[in-house]
Amino acid sequence: MPRWLPRAVVLVLLLVGLFQLASWAFLQLTGFLATLLVSFVISLAMEPAVDRMAARGMRRGLATFLVFLVTIVVTAGFVAAMVTLLVDQAGQVATQLPHLLQEALDRCNSTFGTDFSMDKLQQALLNNAGSVEQWAQKAANNIWGVSSSLLGGVFQLFTIALFTFYFTADGPRLRRVVCSVLPPHRQQEVLRAWEVGIEKTGGYLYSRALLAFCSAVAHFVVLALLGIPYAAALAIWVGVVSQFVPTIGTYLAGALPILVALTVNPWYALWILVFVIVYQQVENYLLQPRITARTVEIHPAVAFGSVIVGAALLGAVGALIAIPVTATVQAFAGSYIRRYELVDHARVGREAGPKKREEANNADK
Repeated sequence: MPRWLPRAVVLVLLLVGLFQLASWAFLQLTGFLATLLVSFVISLAMEPAVDRMAARGMRRGLATFLVFLVTIVVTAGFVAAMVTLLVDQAGQVATQLPHLLQEALDRCNSTFGTDFSMDKLQQALLNNAGSVEQWAQKAANNIWGVSSSLLGGVFQLFTIALFTFYFTADGPRLRRVVCSVLPPHRQQEVLRAWEVGIEKTGGYLYSRALLAFCSAVAHFVVLALLGIPYAAALAIWVGVVSQFVPTIGTYLAGALPILVALTVNPWYALWILVFVIVYQQVENYLLQPRITARTVEIHPAVAFGSVIVGAALLGAVGALIAIPVTATVQAFAGSYIRRYELVDHARVGREAGPKKREEANNADK
């Protein structure tokens, strides 16, 4: 037996064991690492505002606290408005439910020749009372599971907020600590990537917030003029969802005020649909190019794909942070990708039109 063989076998076994241990630890810490990633991305979005306030002489901890306070107040106001709207609509549906059921039964009887009635429906419900009781008992048994899930979600939000506060308040110190263990040429690359991340993430957040404000104001004016209930809450819903949910956010945002308007007047719902379509064109061709010209510019297909990937990896939170992360990676990678001039002038001329074709021919000559 060669003398090196036992040592090689022990070394291979040791490496395999270390790999298994590292894989197990990574799987156990996946949730914590995802929390750190989300907190870091949110801190990048908040750091520009904190830097401006700190540059004017305010302590960085106090500036971070004020930014957090404003964010929490705005988020709580949005959630409260949506909950109030949903509770009121649910109450109206519950009040009108017998009338709606009677209309549905009458329409079904006249269309299909059936003989349904409210008395028969009530009798069927009474006959199935045993299954209803079993369902209620099962729901009561699962109340502890629901409560633990809610507590876990609250704890996770608190953890994200805590790490975000520390990352934002100690941003310069954190950069010094990270760069102190790197050689000088690597320090420049890390600082550059960090600055690009702050610029793109903050720019994405602020540009979207400004577009959401413009959309909310415009839709509030229209909803208030039509007399739609909860116009302010619906306008905030349209502004937030249409800007922070890419591609399909506009349609999801416009569906709720249209449904609410149907309960008031079907013609109002049609007018709101027309306004949503017109405002989307104005935003795409007038507002968005001016506001996002210096912040984040991503192709819609890339943005939609990044949201799908982010949702698959981290769920709803990953979908929210996918676009700023993609913009940061795109901007940082673009500085290292070398681009060359095209040599196929004929093909470029065919695709670019008569003017470009003439320029390509002159270049060939």
